[in-house]
Amino acid sequence: MKKKLNHLKTFFSKPYNVLLLIFLVVLAYLVVVPLFSIVKDTFVVHSAEKSRVHQAVGSFTLYHWNRLFVSQYSNSLLYEPLMHSLICAVFSCIVSVLIGGGFAWLVTRTDMRWKKVMTKLFIFPYIMPSWTLALAWKNFFKNTAVGGAMGIFTAATGIETANWFAYGAFPIILVTGLHYAPFAYILIGGVLRNMDANLEEAAVILKTNRLRMFARITIPMVMPAVMSTIILVFSSAMSSFAVPQFLGLPVRYYVLTTELYAALQGTNPGVGYIIAILMIIISVLIMIGNQLLIGKRKSYATVTGKSANVSVFHLKKARNIISILAGVVVLCMSVIPMISFMLQSVIIVKGDYSLANMTLDFWIGISKGGNDIMDKAGILINSDVWKTLFNSIKLSAIVAVGAGTFGFLAGYSIVRRRGSKLSRIVENLTFIPYLIPSMAFAAIYLSMFSQSHGIIPSLYGTFAILALIGTVKYLPMASRSGVNSMLQLSPEIEEAGIIQGIPWIKRMTRIIVPIEKSTIVSGYLLPFVSSMRELSLYVILVTANNRVLTTLLFMYDEKGWDQYSNAINLLIIFVVLLVNFGVEKLTGASIEKGVGGSN
Repeated sequence: MKKKLNHLKTFFSKPYNVLLLIFLVVLAYLVVVPLFSIVKDTFVVHSAEKSRVHQAVGSFTLYHWNRLFVSQYSNSLLYEPLMHSLICAVFSCIVSVLIGGGFAWLVTRTDMRWKKVMTKLFIFPYIMPSWTLALAWKNFFKNTAVGGAMGIFTAATGIETANWFAYGAFPIILVTGLHYAPFAYILIGGVLRNMDANLEEAAVILKTNRLRMFARITIPMVMPAVMSTIILVFSSAMSSFAVPQFLGLPVRYYVLTTELYAALQGTNPGVGYIIAILMIIISVLIMIGNQLLIGKRKSYATVTGKSANVSVFHLKKARNIISILAGVVVLCMSVIPMISFMLQSVIIVKGDYSLANMTLDFWIGISKGGNDIMDKAGILINSDVWKTLFNSIKLSAIVAVGAGTFGFLAGYSIVRRRGSKLSRIVENLTFIPYLIPSMAFAAIYLSMFSQSHGIIPSLYGTFAILALIGTVKYLPMASRSGVNSMLQLSPEIEEAGIIQGIPWIKRMTRIIVPIEKSTIVSGYLLPFVSSMRELSLYVILVTANNRVLTTLLFMYDEKGWDQYSNAINLLIIFVVLLVNFGVEKLTGASIEKGVGGSN
């Protein structure tokens, strides 16, 4: 007995063991218990369904499962949205790989002009919120048949865009693919720049033509990066909400995320919870595929450190044409959307882009009251906008502090007990939120925290639930950052402090934190940036009192207040870019540095 007590005393005397136990309990409640809660809620009657199910609220039922899988509504509720999601995800992968991978090849392997400038601009859509390009597409290509007013393209050319071009699958695929093209650029470009060039050099000596060399050498070498890109983009596209909502809703083109949103906002919460579970299962299967791919990639030796003599393909006479075409694509992805937002935010009558129809009232105008289009004050003097901006910054700051602090401490504890069962369990628990799509994760928290549980009160409608879900959702990126930083830090440094009798708090604040400062700061700022541009995670949890900028923009867009929604979009982009600039200056991190060109 005494031996066991001594063992427990030794165990609890080490701070990282105490931290691991705390994380085990907290994460089990915030990550595992909600999963059981949402499963339970698929088998009970909810108050919104009482009149239709004809059973008492809270009683057991299979109604939701039958309605979703084997009823006359199954096709519209599940099978059609699922097929739409798969179609959009698959073709978005193709678009992102072709455009991102093609641009990476032009930057790393050719003498294309203006590489540095185009590299920075190409990364721009990756930094911006996901719905930015969707709003830009609407601004340019909406038509009078569905959009109610002509877009910039029709106003400039007189050509009315077809519904399939303006809305639905085609623009969702193209916009999603363009948004995630930087994924392909970063992953494939990194391999192209750093891979061993000996095989290509040997092929040149043997006078192998460029096309054959590209097909037999370059493509096999970058294939692991291509497959990683496909898995990442497919997963992101399957869980995307904003783009399908903005571009699919006008023609009733539903995907799983928009169907989930409609179910939870309507009278089918039980059906919505089942859709959320299906999305989680799909996401887990994708991640398993990713892990299997990583295992296979160990046999590839594409990066050897001998890439200094990479042969550059000279475009010759096509150099100017290809450079201009690439520049046009990059401008369409990064700069032109900003112009469209500015135009849409200053016109009075939709579809009329003449100077006489432009005003700054939507930015700085005083409310005129009544039913006039300008019945609200301009966003820069609008108290609602400033309130939501303050909410966004406050929420993002809380999420950053929560996720950053817990992520760093989790990373510290996991590494210090690396190899133990407790460490592995906590590490897996911190990663689970990454596997859950944002909309599905919001559904889980809506299910669990819409009512009180013992000493935990109902959190729905409070600011606390937004801060809680944001912290848990972005914990994986902060904990990964913490684990990586601690793996690079020798434990002997801290052991020296222990020998000197320095308390744990002082060892953390005086030794470990200063050494790993840049990584720790990144672990705080990345959740801040992500939270500032988040919509899917918060949209079903906010109320009128705790709206954030992204959900205010979403509400304005749903009401057709395009001028205000475009102005708010520019405001969000400005804040995100400002914070991202701060991240780069404070941490020295820059996405494009790993690939960027020299011209």
